[in-house]
Amino acid sequence: MTHEESGDVFRLAYAPGVTPAKWAGIWAERMPGVPLSLVSVPAADVVELLRGGGADAGFVRLPVERDGLSVIPLYVETTVVVVPKDHAVTAADEVTVADLADDEVFHPLDDVLDWTTRPGLPAFERPPTTADTIRLVAAGTGLVLVPQSLARLHHRKDLTYRPVTDAPQSQVALAWPTDRTTDLVEDFIGIVRGRTANSSRGRAPATPSEKPAQKPAQKSAQKSAQQSSQRQARKPQGGSGRRSAPSARGRSGKGGKGGNRGRRSR
Repeated sequence: MTHEESGDVFRLAYAPGVTPAKWAGIWAERMPGVPLSLVSVPAADVVELLRGGGADAGFVRLPVERDGLSVIPLYVETTVVVVPKDHAVTAADEVTVADLADDEVFHPLDDVLDWTTRPGLPAFERPPTTADTIRLVAAGTGLVLVPQSLARLHHRKDLTYRPVTDAPQSQVALAWPTDRTTDLVEDFIGIVRGRTANSSRGRAPATPSEKPAQKPAQKSAQKSAQQSSQRQARKPQGGSGRRSAPSARGRSGKGGKGGNRGRRSR
């Protein structure tokens, strides 16, 4: 029984800021009989959800505890500082951590950046979420450093951001429980890694009986070769038709077969 017939659902968890739409679209094209269920989970909770069986695979932000997990790193995000539009740092295209030394910088409880030393001055509180922090930044009470995707996710007209060149960066990865590496997980890994549907690990490889369609140039070459063979087969074995006719007349005038027939008649 195929997955399409069994009614399976592939559950994909993802942390805020990660946009799985591209991969979900490819899944829908290749696996129309297996719905993809997207589960948005706080970054700190994705691994726990995977281990508890609440999702088949998930996009996490590294580092994570990898015990029992298979992890494929995908990409690294630029870290930005989110500031009010009239803040001094907006005069530059990018800044460094040292440029923020005199600013109060929030460190939310769901921060996904791995800081050795926190930048700037400690803010008056640690907000529980990045969304809460963005509202405090808009109120002019401090700044916050986040992956660029989170700055875009929480975009506001009164805020902007600038890249911080020497800040830690967030790396996004695909993770799943190693002991639950199912066929559907393998299918999704293939999509994320850019494999085609007919690759060695694809779900729809071509069968041996299926032959690729001939290209127009190949068909034209084959037809030309067949026509040439047919013309050669119609030619006399002794040479071309235009040379054989005069030769026959010459033999007749010099006492060939035609002359012998004339002497026998007398």
